[in-house]
Amino acid sequence: MSASPPPTDFKRDPQGRIASPCTNICRMNTKTGWCDGCFRTIDEIVAWSRLDDAGKCKVLAQLPSRQISNSPNLADQHNSWRPLT
Repeated sequence: MSASPPPTDFKRDPQGRIASPCTNICRMNTKTGWCDGCFRTIDEIVAWSRLDDAGKCKVLAQLPSRQISNSPNLADQHNSWRPLT
């Protein structure tokens, strides 16, 4: 069984270029190395405007799995929380 090619039906900007996945939540996560808003690395963010469509598709194809792996469940999110006594 061969792997499926990356999707190519991404949103486009008014000039017809593949749109940036930026969500304006620009905060780098020191544990993952990804932006908390768009899940790109700083290198991917910096290179975005110079990437061709194939390069952008390659980056975008990785984002869903990064988002899933970066979504802690509530128990894990609060495992260091302790009530005041």
